[in-house]
Amino acid sequence: MAQRQLKLGAFMRPISIHTGAWRYPGAWPDANFNFGHIKQLIRKLEAGKFDAFFMADHLAVLNMPVNALKRSHTVTSFEPFTLLSALSAVTERIGLIATGSTTFDEPYHVARRFASLDHLSGGRAGWNIVTTSNPDAALNFGLDDHMEHAERYKRAREFYDVVTGLWDSFADDAFVRDVESGLFFEPSKMHVLDHVGKYLKVRGPLNIARPVQGWPVIVQAGASEDGKQLAAETAEAVFTGGGSLADGQKLYADIKGRMEKIGRDPEHLKILPGAFVVVGDSVDEAKEKRALLDSRVHYESAIASLSVVLGTDASGFDPDGQLPDIPETNASKSGRQRMVDLARRDKLTVRQLAQRVGGYGGLSFVGTAKTIADQMEEWLVGRGSDGFNIMFPFVPAGLDGFVEKVVPELQRRGIFRKEYEGATLRENLGLPRPKNRFFEA
Repeated sequence: MAQRQLKLGAFMRPISIHTGAWRYPGAWPDANFNFGHIKQLIRKLEAGKFDAFFMADHLAVLNMPVNALKRSHTVTSFEPFTLLSALSAVTERIGLIATGSTTFDEPYHVARRFASLDHLSGGRAGWNIVTTSNPDAALNFGLDDHMEHAERYKRAREFYDVVTGLWDSFADDAFVRDVESGLFFEPSKMHVLDHVGKYLKVRGPLNIARPVQGWPVIVQAGASEDGKQLAAETAEAVFTGGGSLADGQKLYADIKGRMEKIGRDPEHLKILPGAFVVVGDSVDEAKEKRALLDSRVHYESAIASLSVVLGTDASGFDPDGQLPDIPETNASKSGRQRMVDLARRDKLTVRQLAQRVGGYGGLSFVGTAKTIADQMEEWLVGRGSDGFNIMFPFVPAGLDGFVEKVVPELQRRGIFRKEYEGATLRENLGLPRPKNRFFEA
Protein backbone atom coordinates (compact mmCIF):
# COMPACT_ATOMS: atom_id res chain seq x y z
CA MET A 1 0.00 0.00 0.00
CA ALA A 2 1.30 3.45 -0.90
CA GLN A 3 2.41 5.64 1.98
CA ARG A 4 -0.22 8.13 3.08
CA GLN A 5 0.49 11.71 2.01
CA LEU A 6 -0.09 14.88 4.03
CA LYS A 7 -2.29 17.60 2.59
CA LEU A 8 -1.41 21.12 3.69
CA GLY A 9 -3.56 24.21 3.58
CA ALA A 10 -2.43 27.66 4.72
CA PHE A 11 -4.85 29.62 6.91
CA MET A 12 -4.31 33.15 5.60
CA ARG A 13 -7.15 35.36 6.76
CA PRO A 14 -6.18 36.79 9.06
CA ILE A 15 -2.63 36.39 7.79
CA SER A 16 -1.82 35.20 11.30
CA ILE A 17 -4.59 34.24 13.69
CA HIS A 18 -2.44 35.16 16.70
CA THR A 19 -3.47 38.50 18.23
CA GLY A 20 0.13 39.48 18.90
CA ALA A 21 1.43 38.57 15.42
CA TRP A 22 1.55 42.10 14.05
CA ARG A 23 3.64 43.24 17.05
CA TYR A 24 6.30 40.53 16.81
CA PRO A 25 9.81 41.86 16.09
CA GLY A 26 10.43 41.95 12.35
CA ALA A 27 6.83 41.08 11.44
CA TRP A 28 4.82 42.96 8.82
CA PRO A 29 2.23 44.92 10.85
CA ASP A 30 0.12 45.62 7.75
CA ALA A 31 0.31 42.11 6.24
CA ASN A 32 -3.45 41.59 6.45
CA PHE A 33 -4.10 44.48 4.06
CA ASN A 34 -1.02 44.73 1.86
CA PHE A 35 -1.33 43.07 -1.54
CA GLY A 36 2.40 43.12 -2.22
CA HIS A 37 3.08 41.22 0.99
CA ILE A 38 0.27 38.71 0.38
CA LYS A 39 1.48 38.08 -3.16
CA GLN A 40 4.96 37.32 -1.82
CA LEU A 41 3.53 34.94 0.79
CA ILE A 42 1.36 32.91 -1.61
CA ARG A 43 4.25 32.50 -4.02
CA LYS A 44 6.37 31.16 -1.16
CA LEU A 45 3.58 28.74 -0.24
CA GLU A 46 3.33 27.56 -3.84
CA ALA A 47 7.08 27.01 -3.93
CA GLY A 48 6.53 24.87 -0.83
CA LYS A 49 3.87 22.85 -2.73
CA PHE A 50 1.03 23.74 -0.39
CA ASP A 51 -2.37 22.45 -1.50
CA ALA A 52 -4.29 25.63 -0.81
CA PHE A 53 -4.38 29.23 0.37
CA PHE A 54 -7.46 29.64 2.56
CA MET A 55 -9.29 32.90 3.33
CA ALA A 56 -11.80 32.79 6.17
CA ASP A 57 -14.27 35.62 5.61
CA HIS A 58 -15.92 37.81 8.24
CA LEU A 59 -19.07 39.79 7.56
CA ALA A 60 -18.63 42.10 10.56
CA VAL A 61 -15.77 43.37 12.68
CA LEU A 62 -15.19 41.08 15.64
CA ASN A 63 -17.94 41.42 18.24
CA MET A 64 -15.75 42.76 21.03
CA PRO A 65 -15.42 46.06 22.94
CA VAL A 66 -13.62 48.85 21.11
CA ASN A 67 -10.82 48.90 23.71
CA ALA A 68 -9.98 45.38 22.58
CA LEU A 69 -10.89 45.87 18.94
CA LYS A 70 -8.43 48.73 18.62
CA ARG A 71 -5.62 46.23 19.27
CA SER A 72 -6.71 43.78 16.55
CA HIS A 73 -4.95 43.51 13.17
CA THR A 74 -8.06 41.83 11.71
CA VAL A 75 -10.25 44.96 11.59
CA THR A 76 -9.34 45.60 7.97
CA SER A 77 -9.02 42.79 5.43
CA PHE A 78 -9.57 42.32 1.73
CA GLU A 79 -12.84 40.91 0.44
CA PRO A 80 -11.85 37.32 -0.42
CA PHE A 81 -12.96 37.04 -4.05
CA THR A 82 -11.32 40.28 -5.08
CA LEU A 83 -8.03 39.17 -3.54
CA LEU A 84 -8.14 35.54 -4.71
CA SER A 85 -8.98 36.61 -8.25
CA ALA A 86 -5.90 38.85 -8.25
CA LEU A 87 -3.77 36.08 -6.73
CA SER A 88 -4.94 33.59 -9.35
CA ALA A 89 -3.06 35.63 -11.95
CA VAL A 90 0.28 35.40 -10.11
CA THR A 91 0.13 31.67 -9.19
CA GLU A 92 -0.26 28.43 -11.17
CA ARG A 93 -0.95 25.43 -8.92
CA ILE A 94 -1.92 26.37 -5.37
CA GLY A 95 -5.62 26.11 -4.52
CA LEU A 96 -7.67 29.22 -3.70
CA ILE A 97 -10.32 28.66 -1.02
CA ALA A 98 -12.71 31.28 0.34
CA THR A 99 -15.64 31.36 2.71
CA GLY A 100 -19.14 31.85 1.35
CA SER A 101 -21.91 32.32 3.92
CA THR A 102 -25.10 30.31 3.54
CA THR A 103 -26.90 32.60 5.98
CA PHE A 104 -26.13 36.08 4.63
CA ASP A 105 -25.65 35.45 0.92
CA GLU A 106 -27.75 34.15 -1.94
CA PRO A 107 -26.95 30.84 -3.69
CA TYR A 108 -26.91 32.42 -7.14
CA HIS A 109 -24.24 34.91 -6.03
CA VAL A 110 -22.14 32.20 -4.40
CA ALA A 111 -22.44 29.82 -7.37
CA ARG A 112 -21.49 32.53 -9.86
CA ARG A 113 -18.51 33.86 -7.89
CA PHE A 114 -16.95 30.44 -7.26
CA ALA A 115 -17.56 29.30 -10.83
CA SER A 116 -15.85 32.46 -12.08
CA LEU A 117 -12.88 31.96 -9.75
CA ASP A 118 -12.56 28.35 -10.87
CA HIS A 119 -12.41 29.42 -14.53
CA LEU A 120 -10.02 32.30 -13.84
CA SER A 121 -7.62 30.05 -11.92
CA GLY A 122 -7.78 27.05 -14.25
CA GLY A 123 -9.60 24.86 -11.72
CA ARG A 124 -8.19 25.85 -8.33
CA ALA A 125 -11.24 27.19 -6.44
CA GLY A 126 -12.70 25.85 -3.21
CA TRP A 127 -15.89 26.91 -1.39
CA ASN A 128 -15.72 26.93 2.41
CA ILE A 129 -19.36 26.54 3.48
CA VAL A 130 -20.08 28.45 6.68
CA THR A 131 -23.30 29.40 8.43
CA THR A 132 -21.59 32.45 10.06
CA SER A 133 -21.32 32.28 13.86
CA ASN A 134 -20.79 36.00 14.61
CA PRO A 135 -24.20 37.34 15.71
CA ASP A 136 -23.19 40.90 14.81
CA ALA A 137 -23.15 39.91 11.14
CA ALA A 138 -26.97 39.86 11.21
CA LEU A 139 -26.96 43.59 11.95
CA ASN A 140 -25.19 44.27 8.65
CA PHE A 141 -27.90 42.51 6.64
CA GLY A 142 -31.09 44.14 7.88
CA LEU A 143 -31.73 41.66 10.68
CA ASP A 144 -32.03 42.28 14.41
CA ASP A 145 -31.33 38.70 15.48
CA HIS A 146 -29.12 35.89 14.25
CA MET A 147 -30.82 32.78 12.82
CA GLU A 148 -30.89 29.94 15.35
CA HIS A 149 -27.98 27.46 15.13
CA ALA A 150 -29.85 24.34 13.98
CA GLU A 151 -31.94 26.39 11.56
CA ARG A 152 -28.76 27.82 9.99
CA TYR A 153 -27.56 24.30 9.22
CA LYS A 154 -30.87 23.24 7.70
CA ARG A 155 -30.71 26.28 5.41
CA ALA A 156 -27.05 25.45 4.62
CA ARG A 157 -27.99 21.94 3.47
CA GLU A 158 -30.57 23.30 1.06
CA PHE A 159 -28.17 26.07 0.00
CA TYR A 160 -25.57 23.44 -0.96
CA ASP A 161 -28.09 21.60 -3.12
CA VAL A 162 -29.00 24.81 -4.95
CA VAL A 163 -25.40 25.98 -5.53
CA THR A 164 -24.20 22.62 -6.83
CA GLY A 165 -27.34 22.37 -8.97
CA LEU A 166 -26.55 25.76 -10.48
CA TRP A 167 -22.99 24.64 -11.25
CA ASP A 168 -24.55 21.80 -13.24
CA SER A 169 -26.69 24.18 -15.35
CA PHE A 170 -24.75 23.29 -18.51
CA ALA A 171 -23.25 20.06 -19.76
CA ASP A 172 -19.47 20.21 -20.09
CA ASP A 173 -19.80 20.20 -23.89
CA ALA A 174 -22.77 22.59 -24.13
CA PHE A 175 -20.78 25.45 -25.69
CA VAL A 176 -20.11 24.30 -29.23
CA ARG A 177 -19.32 27.78 -30.65
CA ASP A 178 -19.91 26.63 -34.22
CA VAL A 179 -18.96 29.67 -36.30
CA GLU A 180 -20.25 28.23 -39.59
CA SER A 181 -23.75 27.38 -38.38
CA GLY A 182 -23.97 30.26 -35.93
CA LEU A 183 -24.77 27.95 -32.98
CA PHE A 184 -23.05 29.15 -29.80
CA PHE A 185 -24.46 26.58 -27.38
CA GLU A 186 -26.70 23.54 -27.57
CA PRO A 187 -30.06 24.34 -25.83
CA SER A 188 -30.68 20.67 -25.01
CA LYS A 189 -27.57 20.79 -22.81
CA MET A 190 -28.86 23.59 -20.57
CA HIS A 191 -30.85 22.76 -17.43
CA VAL A 192 -33.22 25.15 -15.66
CA LEU A 193 -33.06 24.31 -11.94
CA ASP A 194 -36.47 25.67 -10.83
CA HIS A 195 -35.72 25.03 -7.16
CA VAL A 196 -38.49 25.75 -4.65
CA GLY A 197 -37.66 24.74 -1.07
CA LYS A 198 -38.30 25.67 2.52
CA TYR A 199 -35.69 28.45 2.57
CA LEU A 200 -34.82 29.17 -1.05
CA LYS A 201 -36.45 29.75 -4.41
CA VAL A 202 -34.07 29.86 -7.36
CA ARG A 203 -34.97 29.44 -11.03
CA GLY A 204 -31.59 29.24 -12.75
CA PRO A 205 -29.77 28.42 -14.93
CA LEU A 206 -26.45 29.91 -13.91
CA ASN A 207 -25.14 32.30 -16.57
CA ILE A 208 -21.67 30.79 -16.66
CA ALA A 209 -20.23 27.56 -18.05
CA ARG A 210 -19.74 24.60 -15.74
CA PRO A 211 -16.60 25.08 -13.58
CA VAL A 212 -13.31 23.54 -14.71
CA GLN A 213 -13.42 21.13 -11.76
CA GLY A 214 -17.09 20.33 -12.31
CA TRP A 215 -17.65 21.85 -8.90
CA PRO A 216 -15.12 23.84 -6.87
CA VAL A 217 -13.89 21.75 -3.93
CA ILE A 218 -16.43 21.79 -1.08
CA VAL A 219 -14.84 22.71 2.25
CA GLN A 220 -16.45 22.94 5.65
CA ALA A 221 -15.37 24.05 9.10
CA GLY A 222 -16.90 23.20 12.48
CA ALA A 223 -17.42 20.14 14.64
CA SER A 224 -20.88 20.49 16.20
CA GLU A 225 -23.32 17.63 15.63
CA ASP A 226 -25.01 19.64 12.89
CA GLY A 227 -21.62 20.50 11.40
CA LYS A 228 -20.36 16.90 11.38
CA GLN A 229 -23.48 15.66 9.65
CA LEU A 230 -23.33 18.41 7.03
CA ALA A 231 -19.65 17.57 6.45
CA ALA A 232 -20.38 13.86 6.03
CA GLU A 233 -23.08 14.63 3.47
CA THR A 234 -21.40 17.40 1.48
CA ALA A 235 -17.75 18.18 2.28
CA GLU A 236 -14.58 17.15 0.47
CA ALA A 237 -12.27 18.83 2.98
CA VAL A 238 -12.97 19.73 6.60
CA PHE A 239 -11.08 22.40 8.53
CA THR A 240 -11.45 21.56 12.21
CA GLY A 241 -10.29 23.12 15.45
CA GLY A 242 -7.33 21.12 16.70
CA GLY A 243 -7.22 19.46 20.13
CA SER A 244 -5.36 16.35 21.27
CA LEU A 245 -4.53 13.47 18.93
CA ALA A 246 -7.17 11.39 20.71
CA ASP A 247 -9.74 14.10 20.04
CA GLY A 248 -8.65 14.22 16.41
CA GLN A 249 -8.93 10.46 16.01
CA LYS A 250 -12.42 10.50 17.51
CA LEU A 251 -13.61 13.26 15.16
CA TYR A 252 -11.91 11.59 12.17
CA ALA A 253 -13.63 8.28 12.85
CA ASP A 254 -16.97 10.00 13.51
CA ILE A 255 -17.14 12.00 10.26
CA LYS A 256 -15.72 9.23 8.06
CA GLY A 257 -18.04 6.71 9.72
CA ARG A 258 -21.03 8.90 8.90
CA MET A 259 -19.85 9.01 5.28
CA GLU A 260 -19.77 5.23 5.05
CA LYS A 261 -23.32 5.00 6.41
CA ILE A 262 -24.65 7.20 3.61
CA GLY A 263 -22.60 5.52 0.89
CA ARG A 264 -19.80 8.07 0.43
CA ASP A 265 -16.18 7.00 0.06
CA PRO A 266 -14.31 8.23 3.19
CA GLU A 267 -11.20 8.80 1.07
CA HIS A 268 -13.10 11.51 -0.80
CA LEU A 269 -12.91 13.82 2.20
CA LYS A 270 -9.72 15.26 3.72
CA ILE A 271 -9.80 16.21 7.40
CA LEU A 272 -7.36 19.05 8.11
CA PRO A 273 -7.26 20.35 11.69
CA GLY A 274 -5.85 23.80 12.26
CA ALA A 275 -2.27 23.65 13.53
CA PHE A 276 -0.39 26.67 14.87
CA VAL A 277 3.29 26.04 14.08
CA VAL A 278 6.35 27.77 15.54
CA VAL A 279 9.68 26.56 14.15
CA GLY A 280 13.08 26.98 15.82
CA ASP A 281 16.56 25.57 15.38
CA SER A 282 16.06 24.03 18.82
CA VAL A 283 12.97 23.26 20.88
CA ASP A 284 14.01 25.89 23.43
CA GLU A 285 14.36 28.52 20.71
CA ALA A 286 10.89 27.69 19.38
CA LYS A 287 9.43 27.95 22.89
CA GLU A 288 11.13 31.30 23.37
CA LYS A 289 9.56 32.55 20.12
CA ARG A 290 6.14 31.42 21.30
CA ALA A 291 6.59 33.03 24.71
CA LEU A 292 7.67 36.33 23.14
CA LEU A 293 4.72 36.19 20.77
CA ASP A 294 2.24 35.50 23.58
CA SER A 295 3.69 38.37 25.60
CA ARG A 296 2.58 40.74 22.84
CA VAL A 297 -1.11 40.00 23.55
CA HIS A 298 -2.79 42.74 25.61
CA TYR A 299 -5.22 41.51 28.33
CA GLU A 300 -8.03 43.69 26.98
CA SER A 301 -7.68 41.90 23.68
CA ALA A 302 -7.28 38.51 25.34
CA ILE A 303 -10.46 38.67 27.45
CA ALA A 304 -12.43 39.97 24.48
CA SER A 305 -11.20 37.08 22.33
CA LEU A 306 -12.29 34.67 25.04
CA SER A 307 -15.73 36.32 25.12
CA VAL A 308 -16.10 35.85 21.36
CA VAL A 309 -15.24 32.15 21.54
CA LEU A 310 -17.49 31.53 24.55
CA GLY A 311 -20.37 33.56 23.13
CA THR A 312 -20.61 35.15 26.59
CA ASP A 313 -19.16 38.37 28.01
CA ALA A 314 -16.21 37.21 30.13
CA SER A 315 -15.03 40.70 31.15
CA GLY A 316 -16.79 40.43 34.52
CA PHE A 317 -15.31 37.06 35.46
CA ASP A 318 -12.70 36.89 38.22
CA PRO A 319 -9.41 36.93 36.26
CA ASP A 320 -7.70 34.74 38.85
CA GLY A 321 -10.63 32.38 39.40
CA GLN A 322 -11.77 29.32 37.51
CA LEU A 323 -14.04 29.57 34.50
CA PRO A 324 -17.66 29.51 35.69
CA ASP A 325 -20.35 27.42 34.02
CA ILE A 326 -20.99 28.83 30.55
CA PRO A 327 -24.49 28.46 29.06
CA GLU A 328 -24.91 27.49 25.43
CA THR A 329 -25.54 30.37 23.05
CA ASN A 330 -26.39 30.84 19.39
CA ALA A 331 -22.71 31.30 18.50
CA SER A 332 -20.27 28.52 17.56
CA LYS A 333 -20.91 25.49 19.78
CA SER A 334 -17.76 23.50 18.97
CA GLY A 335 -15.48 26.50 19.63
CA ARG A 336 -17.14 27.20 22.98
CA GLN A 337 -16.83 23.57 24.06
CA ARG A 338 -13.12 23.43 23.18
CA MET A 339 -12.44 26.36 25.50
CA VAL A 340 -14.48 24.89 28.34
CA ASP A 341 -12.68 21.57 27.97
CA LEU A 342 -9.27 23.28 27.81
CA ALA A 343 -9.92 25.26 31.01
CA ARG A 344 -10.99 22.13 32.87
CA ARG A 345 -8.21 19.91 31.54
CA ASP A 346 -5.34 22.30 32.28
CA LYS A 347 -6.99 23.88 35.36
CA LEU A 348 -6.54 27.34 33.89
CA THR A 349 -7.67 30.56 35.51
CA VAL A 350 -9.75 32.95 33.45
CA ARG A 351 -6.63 35.09 32.93
CA GLN A 352 -4.57 32.12 31.77
CA LEU A 353 -7.33 30.89 29.48
CA ALA A 354 -7.80 34.37 28.02
CA GLN A 355 -4.07 34.72 27.39
CA ARG A 356 -4.06 31.33 25.67
CA VAL A 357 -7.09 32.17 23.53
CA GLY A 358 -5.95 35.73 22.89
CA GLY A 359 -2.86 34.30 21.31
CA TYR A 360 -3.99 30.93 20.01
CA GLY A 361 -5.50 28.23 22.18
CA GLY A 362 -5.80 25.32 19.75
CA LEU A 363 -3.45 22.64 18.47
CA SER A 364 0.15 23.88 18.40
CA PHE A 365 3.38 22.35 17.18
CA VAL A 366 6.30 24.23 18.73
CA GLY A 367 9.76 22.83 18.07
CA THR A 368 12.31 21.95 15.42
CA ALA A 369 11.58 20.77 11.89
CA LYS A 370 12.17 17.21 13.10
CA THR A 371 9.92 17.32 16.18
CA ILE A 372 7.16 19.07 14.22
CA ALA A 373 7.41 16.49 11.43
CA ASP A 374 7.32 13.73 14.06
CA GLN A 375 4.02 15.06 15.41
CA MET A 376 2.50 15.57 11.98
CA GLU A 377 3.48 12.07 10.93
CA GLU A 378 1.95 10.67 14.12
CA TRP A 379 -1.37 12.35 13.34
CA LEU A 380 -1.28 11.14 9.73
CA VAL A 381 -0.35 7.52 10.48
CA GLY A 382 -2.67 7.41 13.50
CA ARG A 383 -5.60 8.69 11.41
CA GLY A 384 -6.13 11.78 13.45
CA SER A 385 -6.03 13.79 10.23
CA ASP A 386 -5.23 13.72 6.52
CA GLY A 387 -3.02 16.78 6.92
CA PHE A 388 -3.28 20.23 8.46
CA ASN A 389 -4.47 23.75 7.87
CA ILE A 390 -1.31 25.57 8.94
CA MET A 391 -1.50 28.79 10.95
CA PHE A 392 1.67 30.85 10.95
CA PRO A 393 2.72 32.73 14.11
CA PHE A 394 3.90 35.86 12.26
CA VAL A 395 4.98 36.78 8.75
CA PRO A 396 7.16 36.62 6.83
CA ALA A 397 9.66 34.79 9.05
CA GLY A 398 7.18 32.31 10.58
CA LEU A 399 5.91 31.23 7.16
CA ASP A 400 9.38 31.17 5.61
CA GLY A 401 10.65 28.98 8.45
CA PHE A 402 7.95 26.38 7.84
CA VAL A 403 8.48 26.26 4.07
CA GLU A 404 12.27 26.22 4.27
CA LYS A 405 12.68 23.81 7.21
CA VAL A 406 9.57 21.71 7.90
CA VAL A 407 8.52 21.04 4.29
CA PRO A 408 11.90 19.52 3.28
CA GLU A 409 11.79 17.28 6.36
CA LEU A 410 8.29 16.06 5.44
CA GLN A 411 9.47 15.46 1.87
CA ARG A 412 12.51 13.55 3.10
CA ARG A 413 10.19 11.18 4.98
CA GLY A 414 8.12 10.62 1.84
CA ILE A 415 4.88 11.93 3.35
CA PHE A 416 4.61 15.19 1.39
CA ARG A 417 4.87 15.88 -2.33
CA LYS A 418 7.92 17.33 -4.08
CA GLU A 419 5.84 18.32 -7.11
CA TYR A 420 2.15 18.97 -7.64
CA GLU A 421 0.20 15.98 -8.94
CA GLY A 422 -1.90 18.03 -11.34
CA ALA A 423 -3.17 21.44 -12.37
CA THR A 424 -6.40 21.55 -10.35
CA LEU A 425 -7.11 21.59 -6.64
CA ARG A 426 -9.10 18.36 -6.99
CA GLU A 427 -6.20 16.59 -8.68
CA ASN A 428 -3.77 17.68 -5.97
CA LEU A 429 -6.12 16.63 -3.17
CA GLY A 430 -6.85 13.31 -4.86
CA LEU A 431 -10.56 14.04 -5.27
CA PRO A 432 -12.76 12.85 -8.15
CA ARG A 433 -14.45 15.29 -10.51
CA PRO A 434 -18.20 15.20 -9.74
CA LYS A 435 -20.57 14.02 -12.42
CA ASN A 436 -23.17 16.46 -13.72
CA ARG A 437 -26.44 15.40 -12.11
CA PHE A 438 -28.48 16.51 -15.13
CA PHE A 439 -26.32 15.34 -18.03
CA GLU A 440 -24.46 12.15 -18.84
CA ALA A 441 -20.72 12.55 -19.37
